[in-house]
Amino acid sequence: MAVETGQSAGSAAGAEGARGRVRETAATHRPGKPGKPGKPGKPGEPGRPGEKSGVNKRPPGRIRNALGRHWYAWAMVAPVVLVIGLIIGYPLARGIYLSLTDANEANVERNIGMNHIPATYDFVGLDNFTAILKDPIFWDRLVWTVTWTAACVALTFAIGLGLAVILNRRFAGRTLYRSLLILPWAVPAFVSVFAWRLLYNERNGILNKILDGGGIDAVPWLNDPTMAKVSVIAVNIWLGVPFMLVALLGGLQSIPGELYEAAEMDGAGPWQRFRHITLPGLRSVSSTVVLLSTIWTFNMFPVIFLLTRGGPGDSTEVLVTYAYRLSFVNSPRDFAGASAWGVLILLILMLFAAVYRRALRKQGEVW
Repeated sequence: MAVETGQSAGSAAGAEGARGRVRETAATHRPGKPGKPGKPGKPGEPGRPGEKSGVNKRPPGRIRNALGRHWYAWAMVAPVVLVIGLIIGYPLARGIYLSLTDANEANVERNIGMNHIPATYDFVGLDNFTAILKDPIFWDRLVWTVTWTAACVALTFAIGLGLAVILNRRFAGRTLYRSLLILPWAVPAFVSVFAWRLLYNERNGILNKILDGGGIDAVPWLNDPTMAKVSVIAVNIWLGVPFMLVALLGGLQSIPGELYEAAEMDGAGPWQRFRHITLPGLRSVSSTVVLLSTIWTFNMFPVIFLLTRGGPGDSTEVLVTYAYRLSFVNSPRDFAGASAWGVLILLILMLFAAVYRRALRKQGEVW
């Protein structure tokens, strides 16, 4: 009887387990309700009837995916993009269009009293660019512009780096010196230029008064072509050093001090530490500030125009001041020629930026 009872219990348990497996299988393969797709199965289970295969689904595009994920950021940026497009995009497109025409003061659309005179200028294609590239004036201005830019950027970087290294050390009054050296950056450029114009005055300027007190004849700072070039370079360096100083000082403070301590313990001297730690540590910062400084200096209008007006003669005239002269000073005003000069300036800077970026990539810099 005991044996029979055990067999009966085992048979009942087996039957119950079989019924449970049948119910589980039926629940797993139960079709979806009419009108509704079946729910997807769990991982490792066979697909249920009614579900669609994901093989033929088309993934969302990159732009759609970005808009879906970052719609709030795009909504915040949209007004700024719109304003920049109106302020920069439209004038740029208008300038490119005018550079392909013969527009000047006599044939553009204008109003004289109650009379409206429509525009009569024509489309001339690349004739303006061809005429500029054949004109020796363009190449003379380009040579001086490149010379002025290279001298200003190189000297500004060297002085800014030297001051940044000094101010990165601890000494009494460091905060005061930092504030004083940033002061030229806080003053508007035209105010600084007018102040320097008073300093450079040949008769009553402070510089010549100091030289006269030492028995030295007055220097024609702004009336001699060579001295005028030196003068405008000095003023631009004075204006550009604070920016270079702040940027490089931030880069110096990001270099770990442990590197200098380890190098000093290994017997490296000051020059070796500067060459093998400081300069490589500043490479990413210096590459950016050099590019920005080059673009700003190449297009530096206030220093040249307010200090020398491009003179004496045309010895200090750069590309951007000559384009301004064509559009606003000379008569009749040549809008097409000035626009063509502006487009050439843009192309030169774009070419420089592309070459500069490629050179950085070859050196291992990601920018």
